[in-house]
Amino acid sequence: MNFRRIFLVKCLLLLFPSVKCSSTSWIYKAVNETALLSITAPGSIFEATWRRGGQRLVQIKKNIAKHFVNQEQCRCAILRNGTLQIQRVEKEDSGNYTVMVYEQDGKLKAEENVMFFVQEPVPQPILIAECRNKSVSVKCEARQKAKNEAKYKPEAEAFVIELTQPNGKKIQKNATMLEWHGWNSGTFRCVAKNQVSEKMAEKVINCSGKMDFYLILSIAGGAVFFVIFVICLIYCIRRRKTKRNEIYEEERAMQTLPVDRERGTRELPQAPSKPTPKQLRVQQRPLPPQPQEPPQPRPQPRPRAQPRTPNPPRQRP
Repeated sequence: MNFRRIFLVKCLLLLFPSVKCSSTSWIYKAVNETALLSITAPGSIFEATWRRGGQRLVQIKKNIAKHFVNQEQCRCAILRNGTLQIQRVEKEDSGNYTVMVYEQDGKLKAEENVMFFVQEPVPQPILIAECRNKSVSVKCEARQKAKNEAKYKPEAEAFVIELTQPNGKKIQKNATMLEWHGWNSGTFRCVAKNQVSEKMAEKVINCSGKMDFYLILSIAGGAVFFVIFVICLIYCIRRRKTKRNEIYEEERAMQTLPVDRERGTRELPQAPSKPTPKQLRVQQRPLPPQPQEPPQPRPQPRPRAQPRTPNPPRQRP
């Protein structure tokens, strides 16, 4: 924002209070209605002149009205307070209107601009909703009559089409037709509106495809969850059982270990019940002859020379 320019404008208004700034307003009217273009300048009106695109239409001065165009063709009149009245407005009446207000001494009191727009009332929208392949297809259409489309430009006939879905979401578009495809079932609302009118149409549609789709998804999800739960349950049970068996085997091994050691020390190794062929061959082989030694006499006990004297008894101190 340029603050220097704003400050300069304020200074000029203070130095030259007679300078008046023009204002602009917008007015919308429907076809065949009566329009009133008023003057916002305060005080009484001594002289006021209305123009349309530079062409003078009507003037009032000292409460005397003067027309510069054909009154029937213009369908306009000026009131004592300077208000311009247009009856049975048509689309050709749209345009930029300017009014110049003068004081009694001839000085300019105010200059105002009015952007005047004449629009056709919107037609009644047609809402078509049907189920296609388990989905919802909605079409909202609002078209003017063929004669209006041929007479005026397409831009002048533009209006807003608003489609409200069951979940509250709105879709707006500046066109004559709006289409939508989705899964939402319920009440649909189609609104066609412009600056001068608004019309609405509603329709309720329920497609079972959406419910079937979500039902299938819920059943499939439940089945998957149940299978996962059963697998986890079996795994936990088997793991717990395995752990319990391991603990039991460890306790049993600890109890049988001393008994096995005792048996190992007491029992002697036993010979094999059935000899092997090698052992049989060794047994069948004759032993070599051994030299015979004369038998040695058995030693006799030595006779005692004298009897052993008994030890004397010990005396106590």
